[in-house]
Amino acid sequence: MNKLSLAVALACSTAAMADEPTYTNGVANIINENCVVCHREGGVGPMTFESYEAVRPWAPLIQLKVANREMPPYAYDHGIGIQDLLGDWRLAQEDIDAVVNWVNAGAPYGDRDIVVQPPSLSALTDWTFAADLGQPNLIIPSVPIDIPANGADLWSKHEVPTGLTTDRCIKAVQVKPRGDARAVVHHANSTVMVDGERFGMLTEYAMGKWGEIVPEGVCRTLPGNAQVSWDIHMFPGGVGATAQGLAVKDNVVEIGLWFHSEEESAELTYKQDLALYRLGDQGDIVIPPDGYYMTQGFHSFDHPVRLDSWQPHGHLRMTAASLEIFNPETGRTEQISQVSNWSATWHHSHLFAPNVAPLVPAGAVLVMKQWYDNTSDNPNNPDSDMWVMGGSRTGDEMTHNWIGVTHLDEEGYEALAAQRIVAAD
Repeated sequence: MNKLSLAVALACSTAAMADEPTYTNGVANIINENCVVCHREGGVGPMTFESYEAVRPWAPLIQLKVANREMPPYAYDHGIGIQDLLGDWRLAQEDIDAVVNWVNAGAPYGDRDIVVQPPSLSALTDWTFAADLGQPNLIIPSVPIDIPANGADLWSKHEVPTGLTTDRCIKAVQVKPRGDARAVVHHANSTVMVDGERFGMLTEYAMGKWGEIVPEGVCRTLPGNAQVSWDIHMFPGGVGATAQGLAVKDNVVEIGLWFHSEEESAELTYKQDLALYRLGDQGDIVIPPDGYYMTQGFHSFDHPVRLDSWQPHGHLRMTAASLEIFNPETGRTEQISQVSNWSATWHHSHLFAPNVAPLVPAGAVLVMKQWYDNTSDNPNNPDSDMWVMGGSRTGDEMTHNWIGVTHLDEEGYEALAAQRIVAAD
């Protein structure tokens, strides 16, 4: 080999090594930005990933979970329906490839002279939207309740005043169990009551849900002089890998609310709400031992709407869900969203980006489907020999969707549709 060839070979070799994934060359950034928010001291992850020494023993498991898109825990199918989501936790394919290749190479540390910057983390007690919106304008706590370390499901149902005297438009909302209750609180629904009458849902929380952002230009109203009716479902000992099996003293669940100013609210034309859409009668659910089940539901509106978010709900046997829109005028069905690896320990409200949120004409039909697996192949199934019925307990099943909807008139519908045509051109 002549000197020129040797020089070229060495240069190529050096470049190849530089491009090889190492902890210091890219992998640390991927883990710090996507994993450490949960996998840190005191976090919900069962192990910490705050340093190379902490990450290295778990490298093969990290590779498996990342390659199978099980982590980060955001179950939403790729390549099916709307893909532009707000708060999307899914890793880009290039990041998945980098982690897989890094582990295949032996999970090397890399250049010891490179200083890995620690992740920028908010406190565990912080609110999800605090970094962007500041602290909530209003926090509404539930009545404290003690949760034993084990036993049957518990419910706490009670009302608390909001303290507001005037109507406010909600910008964002988050429900947050305090401290050790994160794996214990199965769900926490909050209904708005005015003078003893139901006004509507404030929000819904289920395990793993990070919060909701109300789209710009619309108002989700919290009326003045209202009460919040709490319906909190707790599972002693907890559910999932992060369950501590400990008693929780004086558990409190809080709602954090961010409001538009009065001036901003005056400019908001259309109303938005969050509501439960059923997939048939829950009482009809009967899943045999070692068997499967499917539910299907339909809903239409007598006015045009925009779908802002979609959150399927079930319990331990539910494994998949989908949302479609059937337009009777065209005879076409559009696939909106699908989740093929759903888990009851991570409920997500999938927030559609405003420019792609589905516009649904009056008379079009929402088609909602959910699938259930009561076999031993379902890793979340506690007992495949049981008959499973519809009900409120963790071991029962449910079948519904939580959907955020902006209610439009024909003028508003046509205006939004025209804006998208202009943007596409």
